[in-house]
Amino acid sequence: MSEQKKFVPFVSPETNMAEFTVRALIIGLVMSVVLGAANAYLGLKAGMTIAATYPAAVIGMALLKIMKGSILEENFARTVGSIGESVAAGAIFTIPAFLIAGVWTEFYSVRHYLEATAIMFVGGIVGILFVTILRRVMVEDAELPFPESVAASEIHKAGRTGKSGAKFLFGAMGLGALIQALKQFQAFAASWEKFIPFSGKSIAVGGGSSVPVSGGAMLSTPGVSPAYMGVGYIIGPQLAALNFTGGLLAWGLFVPLLLYFLGPEITASLQAQGADVNSEATWIAQAGFVWKSIVRPIAIGGMLMSAAYTLYKMRKSLATGLSRAVGDVKRAATGTQSEDRTQKDMNFKWVFIGLILASVATFFVYYYFSQDLLAAIVATVVMIIAGFFFAAVSGYLVGLIGSSNNPISGLTISTLIVAAILMVALGVKGMPGIAAVLGVAAVICVAAAVAGEMLQDLKVGHILGGTPWKMQVGDMFGILLATSVMYFPLLILHQGDINMGGTGLGGRAYPAPQASLMAILAKGIVGGDMAWPLIIVGMLMAVGFILLKVKSPMLVCVGMYLPLETSFAIFIGGLIRGILDKMAARRKFNSAQMSRMENNGVLLASGLIAGEALIGLLFAFFAVINWPVPVFTQNPTFLISILVFVVIGYILVRTPLNNAGDPNEPAPPSAMF
Repeated sequence: MSEQKKFVPFVSPETNMAEFTVRALIIGLVMSVVLGAANAYLGLKAGMTIAATYPAAVIGMALLKIMKGSILEENFARTVGSIGESVAAGAIFTIPAFLIAGVWTEFYSVRHYLEATAIMFVGGIVGILFVTILRRVMVEDAELPFPESVAASEIHKAGRTGKSGAKFLFGAMGLGALIQALKQFQAFAASWEKFIPFSGKSIAVGGGSSVPVSGGAMLSTPGVSPAYMGVGYIIGPQLAALNFTGGLLAWGLFVPLLLYFLGPEITASLQAQGADVNSEATWIAQAGFVWKSIVRPIAIGGMLMSAAYTLYKMRKSLATGLSRAVGDVKRAATGTQSEDRTQKDMNFKWVFIGLILASVATFFVYYYFSQDLLAAIVATVVMIIAGFFFAAVSGYLVGLIGSSNNPISGLTISTLIVAAILMVALGVKGMPGIAAVLGVAAVICVAAAVAGEMLQDLKVGHILGGTPWKMQVGDMFGILLATSVMYFPLLILHQGDINMGGTGLGGRAYPAPQASLMAILAKGIVGGDMAWPLIIVGMLMAVGFILLKVKSPMLVCVGMYLPLETSFAIFIGGLIRGILDKMAARRKFNSAQMSRMENNGVLLASGLIAGEALIGLLFAFFAVINWPVPVFTQNPTFLISILVFVVIGYILVRTPLNNAGDPNEPAPPSAMF
């Protein structure tokens, strides 16, 4: 008997149960927008997103339980709700690149909204249609464990027994929201930094030293951020330490070294401008300038080489995914649909018609950007071929390692480089060529992200006994709404930061590392103004990390690219997770208790991230409308901030430990893989 025949879903195919209902769809659509916006906030700040499957499962389950909903309604709501995260991932990796690269001179306009929405919508629909072709073989493949899908299905099953974990998620959301609000009210300092001059003289704002400073080093504390700490907690102490290592290299080695050698030149330039060369604020600004103009391009070179190395390590998996994709097309063309409810996809005839229409729409988008007929045709062909293969690869990798670890940015960078070289070969240069390259990369990025997330949810549905075509149609509604509104969180964050004295997307508050990388590569290859010496230095640095067998060179380079308080806060979250693991080992928890502890911890960390993100968006909106936010004090102290770290750490350690449960109770599959 085959593995497929042995499998029995939680809800049998013969069971007639409510699934695609109006209330489940509405709940899913609301979650799609909320979780998508939260992930957009997190991704722009930290360059990472979290899998929305777990929060969507818990929230949908909690709401539908009140309404006496079925488990298949919960599955449907989670499927629609989590698709917003994948749209957000594709959006934050690419859409800000249009502004950073100079294609857009300002972020907001009706034209830019329509451009961004068209790119995200076409990419999302293409991703869904490709997944419909790939679903049957991939979700039923016994060699693909789909770890996060199994964990999500267990959350739904546990909810049937009253153990949903909703109190952990919502409680942490409230805590994250409260801390972020108090930070905005300046109840405590968000961070603290100090400049230490090489001259050995003390410097202060307004002067006070008779000897000009010729360089120095920065001291900085971790930023007070429940979201960053939640990210560090989820990725664990090792990966959080790697990320922090990048920050230490940037601010503990490169910036001080460059300031040391460039100090006299900087001092002379400051004196010529009439600036106070003994001002701490002046030298903090100079340190930031050196980091942004020299260290960040080095980090980008490292990110580029790291992405290539990641794809190289996955070459066998990628090759398997590509060959599987070809085989799936053949099966789809010759196979017949089963009458089994749990095996019914959308009709393939309409799928192929949809792909043709999407291709036509993509052609017009690319022609609009490039103003070149041949370039638009070539770009469309590249999108169709690369989009299908990368959708297959994305789904295959999700099946192996989960969507949280899916290297979407690496796949997108590969496409961008190919598209950029083709544009140069076709003679499309300047801003039209850069715009066309970013358009190709953006569509494929969204398609691959949507494909991976949707296959993960379809696997959950396969386990629970959901109906594939209903989940696929539901995700189309989710794509339509998410792509229609995703531009606005980006706009609010961008304009809000500018109104608060920042520089918007790509700046210190929202560095958008992946989008910045896309912008620099597109401008460098098509426009010919890439800082190649610094990029090459970064690539060689990444080669050194690879030779040293660093577990994740990409994380180190991202840590260099992010502000130090960001990577420091992520590291604090990782340390808290390490303390929890040590205490669990000391208590000799068995696998069942470890699994419950990890699942509860993930929900807590996810709640902290969502709570901060939503309040962060709210206060950014206040800044956009110039609504004055009352503050407790103009000079908040960092001593209270230390107390905030202690409170968050205590909750993230004690709550999972105290809810590990009975050692004799069966274990759910862990959400941490």
